[in-house]
Amino acid sequence: MQSLKFRGLLQYNIHQKRWVWNEDIIRAEDITDNVLHLLSSKMNGLSGDVQTLLKVMACFGSSTNESVIGYLSESAEYAGVRNGLEGALSDGFIVKDGEGCLQFVHDKVREAAYNLIPDSDKKQSHSFPAMKFHYHLGKSLYSFCDGEDVGDTIFLIASQINHGKEWILRDKDLSIAIAELNMKAGEKALDGCDHKTAYSYLGAALSLLPNDHWRNHYDLSLRLNFLMAGAAKSCCQYDEAEQILRRISGRTRCFEDKLPSYLLLSQTNVLPRFSPVLRTQGKVDDAYNICSFVLLQLGETIPESVAPEASKTMVEDTLKMYEEVYDDDWLERKMEGNTLRTLIKIYNVMAFASYFCKSYSMVVYFTCKAVQLSLRNGICEHTPLSFLQFTGNETNDDDAVLC
Repeated sequence: MQSLKFRGLLQYNIHQKRWVWNEDIIRAEDITDNVLHLLSSKMNGLSGDVQTLLKVMACFGSSTNESVIGYLSESAEYAGVRNGLEGALSDGFIVKDGEGCLQFVHDKVREAAYNLIPDSDKKQSHSFPAMKFHYHLGKSLYSFCDGEDVGDTIFLIASQINHGKEWILRDKDLSIAIAELNMKAGEKALDGCDHKTAYSYLGAALSLLPNDHWRNHYDLSLRLNFLMAGAAKSCCQYDEAEQILRRISGRTRCFEDKLPSYLLLSQTNVLPRFSPVLRTQGKVDDAYNICSFVLLQLGETIPESVAPEASKTMVEDTLKMYEEVYDDDWLERKMEGNTLRTLIKIYNVMAFASYFCKSYSMVVYFTCKAVQLSLRNGICEHTPLSFLQFTGNETNDDDAVLC
């Protein structure tokens, strides 16, 4: 507004007692670039603390929480950001709400603030945009927040420090530490069902692992790869999930470590169940065979086929068992042991796969096995699906069987 007034595009008419302007002339002006230039000029005259605060906030995006500024102010490099915050608020560049959220008043203000960062700090080279300023900002936050529960701030820390991948990879210990940081960010995103964000952070973590990570960092490699496979599956990247899971099965040291991957691999192969193309590729058969292999390793036996009369008898036996054990005490009884949980989960998957590649009697067989397992040993997180599938068998409800 001051610029328009200075150039005579906005004038006060004392006779009309109001401000007057020519909208066509103003529209023809390059207002955007001019405003950005004016903002940049004004910011260049600010104190160092205020400029630092504005640059930091510009790296974080359009808004951030005041607590993040508090973390930064503990470091020597950013000790003045607390004072800079007061100056930026008083100068009207940012505003703060009642919950401590700091926000730029306009996108152009953030753009001008980001332009305060020297080009040499923004980008090292045209082909590899490793942003040094972002990286050092992330490292400062990381050094003061390492080991602390910082909530959603972990996303901000990881995203900033990931800009310095080139420097991170030069230090093997640092690579492992930042890989673990990204894994924690990915896990937190998965907890919030933000699978796309999780996929991004977990992928960044994998890219930071050294070549010998399976040998020297086995536990980290196993967990990280498994989490990545799960995130890929949730993002419908089924082929990638399958590749990761098969890589895990080839790297693990014992069957117990392979087991979660086998289960997820079987689920990955049955999830795209309504695609005729995937079914003709034998994906459902693969799922069934994987589960069969796991059951055999656990000492279970699997019939080649089940006669309709036999499946009917199993249903009757299951209903009888239900009548005998179902009460409030059973509802409070929790299934103990990972092996039992694994068994019921496998039975659920095999009932699902059998719907496509085996007989309906086999669907009934595996559903009854899962329900009987819960009736004998208590309930777990997989029990509701078993009972729903069993109900679907009894009511001939395909949607319940396929849920």
